[in-house]
Amino acid sequence: MQYFLGVDAGGTKTEFVLGDDSRELARVRTGTIKRMKADAATAEANLQTALRELQTTGIPTASITRCCIGTAGDTVPLVVNWLREAFAHHVGGELVIVGDVEIALDSVFFGGRGVLVLAGTGSNVAGRAATGRVVTAGGWGPALADQGSGHFLGLEALRRGFLAVDQQRSTRLLDLARDFWKLGSLAELIEFANADPAPEFSRLAPLVIAAAERGDVVAQEVAVQGGTDLATLAGLVIEHIRSLEVGVAPVFEVPEVAVAGSILERAAPVRNALIAELHKRNPGIVVREAPADPPAGALWTARQAVRPAHRALEIE
Repeated sequence: MQYFLGVDAGGTKTEFVLGDDSRELARVRTGTIKRMKADAATAEANLQTALRELQTTGIPTASITRCCIGTAGDTVPLVVNWLREAFAHHVGGELVIVGDVEIALDSVFFGGRGVLVLAGTGSNVAGRAATGRVVTAGGWGPALADQGSGHFLGLEALRRGFLAVDQQRSTRLLDLARDFWKLGSLAELIEFANADPAPEFSRLAPLVIAAAERGDVVAQEVAVQGGTDLATLAGLVIEHIRSLEVGVAPVFEVPEVAVAGSILERAAPVRNALIAELHKRNPGIVVREAPADPPAGALWTARQAVRPAHRALEIE
């Protein structure tokens, strides 16, 4: 019997799925093991906690044939090098590290054609062409991209909130942020938001979505912008797939789209804006209602003897 381990290493939590050739045997959730979000001691403690829980199945982690880790920052040496070293100490077999959006993609399409839009703490979009090639858009990190993510929603809410002050528009966003961080004035909020290191803007995302659902117009604009930006990234991936499939079929069929991540699963204003923009750009496009299950996608990838085609762009 062979055993496989799939890991979804997110910015706030990590999910582990242990399985054999056909069954899922155990799931464990722990804190983040991503080194951009936690120091080495915290990441190591979280990893060991999860592995101890998995071993209650009676299956030693040293007997694992292959492990697949999906993570944002899979091209960042700090992230990848720590994962390789840490898992080499605790987990047997081959280790495969791919992007978090790719394991979400494969949890829905299982190596087949399709597009996955992921938005949680960060964001990313990936698609697989009929040729097997995986292409991505976005996912360049919070300072450079992360459109429609929790980070985007929190930071953009503050930016538009202060712009609303200049425009003399009404919004509750700045008051909500001050209350959340227990700050006494706008001056304190300005200082806090501009601190180095920066605060975790993604923690404001639930407040922004709640304000949008209660009718705060500025919050609604933030949510719509997030969904529209994600649709733009999906459109870029669809066009890249179109170029890869020239000559493959007489007529290009727009691939189906699935979603994943806490924002798209729980934040209806963002999800609705994404879907509306996708239909506007590609009438008739199919957007799957059931969310992706990234840990299951990591397990599926771990079971593959040959690694599926990876992203079009590799960062040296």
